[in-house]
Amino acid sequence: MAGSGAPGPLPGPSGPGSALEEEEEDEDPSLGCDGDLEVNPYDGLPFSSRYYELLRQRRELPVWTTKYSFMEHLEGNSGIVIVSGPPGTGKSTQIPQWCAEYALSMRFSHGLVACTQPHSLAALSLSLRVADEMDLNLGHEVGYCVPHEDCCTADTILRFCSDEMLLREMTSDPLLRQYGVVVLDEVQERTVPTDALLGLLKDVLHQRPALRLVVVTSPALEPRLRAFCGDPPVVRVPGHSALPQLLYREPPAHGSVAAACQAVLDIHRRQEPGHVLVFLASEQEISECCSTIQTEAMALSPALGPLLVLPLHPGVGRAVQRLYETPEETRERRVIVTHWLGDSSFSLGTVRFIIDSGLELRSYPTLSLLQVYNPRIRAESQVLRPISRSQAESRMQRAAGSPPGTCLRLYSEAFEQRLPPSPAPHVSETSLSRLVLLLKRLDIADMGQCDFLDRPAPESLMQALEDLDYLAALDDDGNLSEVGIIMSEFPLDPQLAKALIASCEFDCVEEMVSLAAMLTASPCFVPLSTHLEEAVALRRRVLLHPNGDHFTLINIFNAFQQHAGDEGWCRKHGVCAEALRLAGTVRAELLEVMRRIELPVSPPAFGSDANTLNIQRALISGYFLKVARDIDGSGNYVMLTHKHVAHLAPACGYLLRPPPRRLPPWVLYHEFTISQDNCLRVVSEIQPQMLVELAPQYYLSNLPPSEGRDLLMELREKVVAAEEAPAELAEAAGHEHAQGDVCVLQ
Repeated sequence: MAGSGAPGPLPGPSGPGSALEEEEEDEDPSLGCDGDLEVNPYDGLPFSSRYYELLRQRRELPVWTTKYSFMEHLEGNSGIVIVSGPPGTGKSTQIPQWCAEYALSMRFSHGLVACTQPHSLAALSLSLRVADEMDLNLGHEVGYCVPHEDCCTADTILRFCSDEMLLREMTSDPLLRQYGVVVLDEVQERTVPTDALLGLLKDVLHQRPALRLVVVTSPALEPRLRAFCGDPPVVRVPGHSALPQLLYREPPAHGSVAAACQAVLDIHRRQEPGHVLVFLASEQEISECCSTIQTEAMALSPALGPLLVLPLHPGVGRAVQRLYETPEETRERRVIVTHWLGDSSFSLGTVRFIIDSGLELRSYPTLSLLQVYNPRIRAESQVLRPISRSQAESRMQRAAGSPPGTCLRLYSEAFEQRLPPSPAPHVSETSLSRLVLLLKRLDIADMGQCDFLDRPAPESLMQALEDLDYLAALDDDGNLSEVGIIMSEFPLDPQLAKALIASCEFDCVEEMVSLAAMLTASPCFVPLSTHLEEAVALRRRVLLHPNGDHFTLINIFNAFQQHAGDEGWCRKHGVCAEALRLAGTVRAELLEVMRRIELPVSPPAFGSDANTLNIQRALISGYFLKVARDIDGSGNYVMLTHKHVAHLAPACGYLLRPPPRRLPPWVLYHEFTISQDNCLRVVSEIQPQMLVELAPQYYLSNLPPSEGRDLLMELREKVVAAEEAPAELAEAAGHEHAQGDVCVLQ
């Protein structure tokens, strides 16, 4: 986050909440034209007419009735305030503004205001909306900080950030001294960073009594949070008085997507007023649903009015603001198609119809969005599972209001009764290696020192510590080693961070930093239309590298840079320009970290035989835990660390290059997901001799019994014998020389 400490002198009132008190005294602040213009206390400029228009809307929110109570508790001595209420009541937009008013009343003597969100897209969207409501410029007094994008300055007093970014900030400022108020929003999402922050900030409050922590949650989690936080004051936000009509439908035989599409079109044909919010299981289903509705809508009568279909998932980026744009036509109906991201984030007040599939596909790539992880086999699982009852309730509440809407559940009442009461905390479903690395950086030697709402499973913690030990991130006492400290500087998974550090030794930094950026950004290949598939596939083949998918990713990034980010080139080759631009941003960030901690950056040499070997060595240094062997020559790969069998993904370069090549006998992979196809993704061939040379000896010894382990141990014995032979010869030569000297003396 840019900037630190309190901003410069601000014009404004001397008493707490003066700006709002003036607003509330004015019963009709229509345009502020009857007297002197009111001045915005944050920037010293007169309020605009839009400010008063939005203020009227804010006052109609259910949360507004709790403002006095909230400010009273915030100014008290409890340190923690819990705010509990259903979605769509204005908590996420109003609470941060009230905290900014409190900080202003204190002249920012205790610091600024930070508001975390579990999803980066929500932080971005909220910052835009709140800046509008406060009549301020985004990037000045109000800003946001999410992975790979920092829109804050030294003047920023209210910062929206992803929970992961604030957790990372604690590694350099454990007491978060630049903040006077921290708001943890949407705590019921139970992401790993939010759970960790909740425990860490409880301890910070003991050392910084002036800090204020505001915990915003849904009513379902309120009792547990009260017990966890020591029974602090609770502000309960009332829900909408009129609940929606609830309808159930038996699970459709032809699938949830088709049923949801049909329900949307039926609503539109009946010309019932109101926008529609559809909950499906995954991004793939969202795309399929949007495409189907758009196609079917073309055949509808124009008299029904336009139908605007908007996807809502982490990949939409800034396009999320289309949700809040004023419709071009009064009759325009919006259909917002989302998944778990829309459970609580994003206020959509004009929605009158909810269509809920009752399912979710858990498959997440980052610390805050995790995959369902199995520590025994170090593998992620794509799990299609029912949502929880609390999620179902939150989704239904989206259609509450006046007039009440309708919630159509694409499942039966009996199915609802079998739903779990609440979603599983993510800390029980993810690899903890990255979290443990960050906590070790905070000098928390034992995870028992960190208080969690739900403690991680001991098996997951042991596996995380074992992985970090294999990567040489820990010393003999279990604290971070020098390598571990450097690894913690990078916003990467530990294995990728170790590979990047190893590239300094093997003189392939330029290539590895490009690869790390490509692996961190979104997948670069886009699904192909049927009529374009063959032509684009032919052009893609030019980019495939014979040494494997890791090298192909470097190839694609280099080609994108050579074509100056040309979107036409991207369309021709079926790659995503946005993902490649993000990779460029990530790459620049990683290089900046390397320069800051003074790591050497070698010149580019991609394409040479020596560079290829060096990239393979760097990859093995970080990813020796992710190696598989083809046991029968037909593509049945067995993991070395367990005995699961997997296959190469259909998009793997080894399967796409013409003519079909032999499949590599040993591969290093980036991802193994347990799903219907059990595929290895991003795969490159390695030589077992390299694995023996670069992997820790005790790692090889700890591998479960298998033919692959036996082969590696044989190679290891040969390497050891080869290393010992010159030493024995030298010793023998020295002995003969000594004997010769003795004879001469005699």
